Amino acid sequence: MMNAMTDPERIPVIIGVGQVNDRPDDPELGLDPPGLMAAALRLAEADAGGNVLADLDSLAIVDQISFRHLGNLCGSLARAIGAAPPINYQSEAPHGDTPIRLLNEAANRIGEGKVSVAAVVGAEALRTAAGLARLAAAREGGKGEDKSYNAVRNVSTRRDPTYAQAHGLTAPVDVYPIYENAGRAAYGQTLAEAQAESGAIWAGMSRVAAANEGAWIRKAVSAEEILTAGPANRPLAFPYTKLTVANSSVNQGAGFIVASLAEARRRGIPEERLIYVGMGAAAKEDPSILRRDRYDRSSSMDTAIRRTLELNRMTGADFDHVELYSCFPCVPKMARRVLGWPLEKPATVFGGLTFGGGPIANYMSHAVVSMVERLRGGDGKTGFLFANGGYATDNHCIVISRGPIASAQFPQDFDYQAEADAARGPIPELEKDYSGPATVESYTVFHGRDGAPSAGVVIARTPEGKRTLCHIDVADAGALAFFMDGAVEPVGTAGAIAAVGERRIWQR
Repeated sequence: MMNAMTDPERIPVIIGVGQVNDRPDDPELGLDPPGLMAAALRLAEADAGGNVLADLDSLAIVDQISFRHLGNLCGSLARAIGAAPPINYQSEAPHGDTPIRLLNEAANRIGEGKVSVAAVVGAEALRTAAGLARLAAAREGGKGEDKSYNAVRNVSTRRDPTYAQAHGLTAPVDVYPIYENAGRAAYGQTLAEAQAESGAIWAGMSRVAAANEGAWIRKAVSAEEILTAGPANRPLAFPYTKLTVANSSVNQGAGFIVASLAEARRRGIPEERLIYVGMGAAAKEDPSILRRDRYDRSSSMDTAIRRTLELNRMTGADFDHVELYSCFPCVPKMARRVLGWPLEKPATVFGGLTFGGGPIANYMSHAVVSMVERLRGGDGKTGFLFANGGYATDNHCIVISRGPIASAQFPQDFDYQAEADAARGPIPELEKDYSGPATVESYTVFHGRDGAPSAGVVIARTPEGKRTLCHIDVADAGALAFFMDGAVEPVGTAGAIAAVGERRIWQR
């Protein structure tokens, strides 16, 4: 008698993948998200040998932000691809971990015997959305705003309290530098050493993107170019420049089709084209960035990565390739330390969110496509996929392989939230109006479009261990030098918070 581990009806394999870039000169001719999704799924269908979409039992869609007015796309997309799946749903929000969660859910449904063929797809058309906004404004005689940038910020601002926003911590680009600066201090790196690590990871990603037909920016960039601020690479939030953050100004779609091993064989798909799905693990941090126990690591990230390794009975050394989510350098830096992934090996198969492209929540669908293509090509056997979303909030990892994974068994409970919560340290109490002696927990300095410092924030600890926020006076050259020149490490340094007018300012 077969069990779930040996029954081919219960073993999930990826049978088709597809991704698309849309670059029309006229933004009015650009595809919208459902158009990109349909195109990606048709490519995945062709990759699987054809005649698959009409037989879908499940269609899962990654939520998108670029055309919010379209609402739920389940019905319209299914009709567009000629499908009528009994399971048809869209994720509740555009989180970066979503594609891997949907892959894990598809594997679980196959393991339960509920479905034989499932598709996962997502897309963003922020480039088209921004172009259409500019065209509309020009026709009205005004200046168009960058709707893609505002869309990203609007999704972000609803998550954090007004207190954080009042100190500049609004969007991911404002928040992730807090992790970067805290991590540098925890790793015992100088500013130059930490920047060199960022440059090495990002330069490696650019080389991967240059060789990947599915990437958005196919030009290798040196570490020096990535780290050197200038008109084409302006500073955003210390120490990040434009070339070290996700590039969301893209029109990209990607999707993949998962089937039972038995169904794949019934369709005559060659064994060498099947990619087996391993087990996954997921955990989250509190949505509020001020309710984190620390900023140099994440217990939910640690738990998701370590549990995925344990479930698949593997170590970092067993993987030929990895995709370490790369919205900002601090994320793959934290992840590679847990995984044990060497700096000299590429941290991506797609090209990273800067060069491969950063289609908000759907990046990891492109990573799945590229990982499948890489493994099918005979370049290694096993790949590790780590997805992250929010403000280092959402984590989901999974393994895929060119051959069966002996320990893989579906359905599985991939939720390891309780374990992550138990591993987390105490959350510091927040004291919003504190003045007096304090110690820097982390910080960043924000820059305007002209490249000049525009504001700054310190997350500090009081002598009682409470957490508070205060501003950096960017008109104070000495304060800016202290936080940005690398001569000393600001994190862990004692100082004071003083009330100056209506603001509370960090003072040494």
